[in-house]
Formats: sequence, structure tokens, C-alpha cells
Amino acid sequence: MQSHARISLRALFLGVGSMPVRILIADDDPAIRRLFRRLLEAQPDWQVCGEAVNGLDAVEQVVQASPDLAILDLGMPLMNGMEAAREISQLNPALPLLLISVQEMSDQLVEAAQKAGFKGAITKSRGREVVTGVEAVLHNRMFFDREELR
Repeated sequence: MQSHARISLRALFLGVGSMPVRILIADDDPAIRRLFRRLLEAQPDWQVCGEAVNGLDAVEQVVQASPDLAILDLGMPLMNGMEAAREISQLNPALPLLLISVQEMSDQLVEAAQKAGFKGAITKSRGREVVTGVEAVLHNRMFFDREELR
């Protein structure tokens, strides 16, 4: 019963009945991209529509692939995740962005992420939280895991 309610809510809020939610993953580490792809595609109706290896690539793929959500690593080469988020937010202000980082989520990092356009953030050490974070930002809720804040 609960899964039917979730699907109905997604269809209502996202306007997607059976269409998959398209997610872009941007991280320079192929192991992280593989892990997140596996976790995300295990969810019903979620599809990874692209993978980017740096911030410039992420901006280009947002334009080309038109994802429903983008996950950006903070520490990417050529253009970091904050810079990429600012560019993406100018191109598509409605696109939900989720930050991933090896850094702990300090108050300063959360504030900078929000200013850059992120709706949520998780540390890579808590990578399995990506599913919860994606669910939250897809439903227009902020997801900054406050348990990590000291």
C-alpha cells in the first residue's frame, strides 16, 4: 500500500506516471559513479541518464541530456561542483542539485552549497544516503544531513 502511495505522490508532484526520473551523476572517481548508479537504478523508475567526469562536462550534459536532477561532486577538476552548480542554476534554475563531498558538512559548506543552488548535500562516506537525498530534493525539500553537523 505504501509503495502505491509513493508512486501516486511522485506522479502528482513530478508529473511523471511511468516515465523514469532521469539523473546525472558528476564525479571524477569512476568507483563513486558506479556505486551511485547502482544505488539509484535499484529504485523503481529512476534512470542515470549520464555521467560527467568534471564540472565542465556536467554543465554540458545538463544541456544535452536534460536530467530531472543532477548530483555534483564538490572536488572535480576543471570546474568544481560549486562553480558547476552556479552555471547550471543559471541555465536551468528549476533543476534540483545534490552535492556530494569527501568533506564533512560544516555550517559553512552547507551555506555555500545553498548559495550555489544546491538543495541538498551528503558526504561520500554516507553514500547510501544518496537515495534519501534524491527523494527529498525531487519533492522540493532541502536535504542537508544535519546529523553530520557539529
